[in-house]
Amino acid sequence: MPGILLETLRGKRADKVPLWLMRQAGRYLPEYRALRADKGGFLELVYDCDAATEVTLQPIRRFGFDGAILFSDILIIPYAMGQNLEFLAGEGPKLSPKLVDHALSSLEAVPQRLSPIYDTVAKVKAGLGLETTLLGFAGSPWTVATYMVAGEGSRDQHDTRAMAYRDSGAFGAIIDAIANLTIEYLAGQVEAGAEAVQLFDSWSGSLSPTEFERWVIAPNAKIVAALQTRFPDLPVIGFPKGAGEKLPAYMRETGVSAAGLDETIDPVWAAKELPANLPVQGNLDPLLLLAGGKALESGARRILEAFVDRPHVFNLGHGIGQFTPIEHVENLVEFVRNWKS
Repeated sequence: MPGILLETLRGKRADKVPLWLMRQAGRYLPEYRALRADKGGFLELVYDCDAATEVTLQPIRRFGFDGAILFSDILIIPYAMGQNLEFLAGEGPKLSPKLVDHALSSLEAVPQRLSPIYDTVAKVKAGLGLETTLLGFAGSPWTVATYMVAGEGSRDQHDTRAMAYRDSGAFGAIIDAIANLTIEYLAGQVEAGAEAVQLFDSWSGSLSPTEFERWVIAPNAKIVAALQTRFPDLPVIGFPKGAGEKLPAYMRETGVSAAGLDETIDPVWAAKELPANLPVQGNLDPLLLLAGGKALESGARRILEAFVDRPHVFNLGHGIGQFTPIEHVENLVEFVRNWKS
């Protein structure tokens, strides 16, 4: 029998609300910190299949979440496309050469950099019970492109937005290359055992409406259509962070199976504006989980009540913070598990 999370993502309402948290495998867990210290750098941890499997399974053992999300990174795609990738302490990821001043054609693809990720997926799948859904993921083309162009993250994606306006042809080629490889990458994850996938568009909120249509909706629609042609029963969660009022159009036009909502979206508004019966995921503010107490319960209750009439996966509006107390996560899990409409 499929797990409750997978059934919910396929559009079936259950007696209980399934639960997982973005970035649930990570620095807030002491067992993760211990393993990270033993293995060294982040990329080394991702590419050690046994270690990455262990990290993926750690929050399942501790909290019994309904979904296990692959431990990896959205920048595996540019790494496989031939950019150099480093994770520097205190600075975040760095990619080189930067495509703001180097041609896409200067990169030499290294497709074998994807293979260990598939091995991790298979190992995780073998370690999960049938009740726990295995989630794969990738970054959406716009968000991945912002890192490839600028060589690092930025607050307003200035270099990438400027390039998209200045030379839409060259930028479109970057988007197309990312989308094409992402289709194959996610297909590889599914073939290795992933039962659903999520597309993370962490920087979609920086775009104007017309650019959002071109660089967020269109490439994601291409990815979703290709995946659903190959895997008709595969749920695809779209998470366009910062989309705001553009969210309903994203959900209609991309064809994603479920709407991932960030913490800035009013759940009452989303329940009214999104297509009827579309599964939704989210959208507790990660800072409420950090704060805990009555504020946490109140925020969680408001979300649960807003989505009582449609399939709902409880989650955060973005990734769990590294300083989040373990007991707050335990309290949230207990509250959601015991909640009744």
